[in-house]
Amino acid sequence: MLVDQLPVHISIIQFPLLFPCRYLRETKPKLNNVKTKKASSFHEFATSTNDAWDIDDEEDEDFCWTPTPASSTPSGLDSASSKRPLWFHSSLSVLSPTEVGRGSWAFCFSSAVRSPLQKQQSLPVRPIIPLVARISDQNASGAPPMTVREKNRLDKFKQLLASPNTDLEELRKHSWSGIPREVRPITWRLLSGYLPANKERRELVLRRKREEYFGFIEQYYHSRTDEHFKDTYRQIHIDIPRTNPLIPLFQQPAVQEVFERILFIWAIRHPASGYVQGINDLVTPFFVVFLSEFVKEHVENFDVAMLPLDTQRNIEADSFWCMSKLLDGIQDNYTFAQPGIQNKVKALEELVSRIDVDIHNHFKKYEVEYLQFAFRWMNNLLMRELPLRCTIRLWDTYQAEAEGFSHFHLYVCAAFLIEWRKEILSMVDFQGLLMLLQNLPTIHWGNEEVGLLLAEAYRLKYMFADAPSHYKR
Repeated sequence: MLVDQLPVHISIIQFPLLFPCRYLRETKPKLNNVKTKKASSFHEFATSTNDAWDIDDEEDEDFCWTPTPASSTPSGLDSASSKRPLWFHSSLSVLSPTEVGRGSWAFCFSSAVRSPLQKQQSLPVRPIIPLVARISDQNASGAPPMTVREKNRLDKFKQLLASPNTDLEELRKHSWSGIPREVRPITWRLLSGYLPANKERRELVLRRKREEYFGFIEQYYHSRTDEHFKDTYRQIHIDIPRTNPLIPLFQQPAVQEVFERILFIWAIRHPASGYVQGINDLVTPFFVVFLSEFVKEHVENFDVAMLPLDTQRNIEADSFWCMSKLLDGIQDNYTFAQPGIQNKVKALEELVSRIDVDIHNHFKKYEVEYLQFAFRWMNNLLMRELPLRCTIRLWDTYQAEAEGFSHFHLYVCAAFLIEWRKEILSMVDFQGLLMLLQNLPTIHWGNEEVGLLLAEAYRLKYMFADAPSHYKR
């Protein structure tokens, strides 16, 4: 299939939007059917595979939870959200929505994955968050003691940030290998260009930009019901509940209203692209990082309504401006026909054909087009493939790179694909390959895995970025 023949704007809906940890029980029978009738093309595969969110009420009954009385539904969830289906990795079982709402989440593991997590299960009793939904930097519950090296790094960051004029190049250099949680919010504001390097000007800029954002709200948000904008608002309203559905924080009505305002204001202020599915994901890392200034642990379950109203407003405004700065650098990903994404997917194909010809030829043999899986990698910046904690660590480096989101991301995607070389080459049919590529098992990933991925991406960039003829045929 040629890139320019693909109806790109419907791709997000056509391709199953599965987190790496989501798995529908209904998928198994369909995979078994492959033995009798193998999907011979992507079109057949796409039409026979439901989007992860296109589940009606009847299908909800097939999930492995037991309905609970209405009286036990937590007040933080309305009746619709309490019935919202959740999907885990293929090795996990789904809990009751009531348990999900309380945050007392537990696992039902298959024997295949039980042993690596027994250590975690033996920790002191505390509310358990499913691994895929955990936002903390480390996989284990409870932060380990800070090492001498980590303390020295934190002190260096504090020293840079306390300077009357922060050396942004030095800050980028130290941020590349990860930013300590304590100083991540202020560092992200600086690296994104939202705040000035001059320390004395920061409070004034923050106050002015926050007032400007809420001025946009007063000026434009009422127009969401206008004929010209109602389709945009409707699509945003549909997409927001799909944003990180396994994390209770993002199912709170107050948080969803924040996201609606941020996305709607951005869309009407950027008419060249407007709102495109996938942009909703890009708000979440900023929101979580700025929220973490006020919540030290269990961010996943924190009730945002407990914060003072001014604090909530500041988090919202800062998330809007930092997301806007990010999108300014990749807006051609979301303009008509999304040329930025098509070009990046084509560049990924050319790069992989040079660095791993076996994978490239394997895709050709089974008629797998790069656009069929890599479109989402570019559109969502790998957020659907990685746990949110990994995305936050990844973005530390992206913001430290001069063109992290627009250029370095290509090499991260190439390194990410090669990471699964063995699994890819073991798949010998089209449908198996697509299911693997859309459900890569990153549920256990943490800082260490992301660090290795970034190191490999840097190596590829060093080899190919300044010598594009190395990967162009």
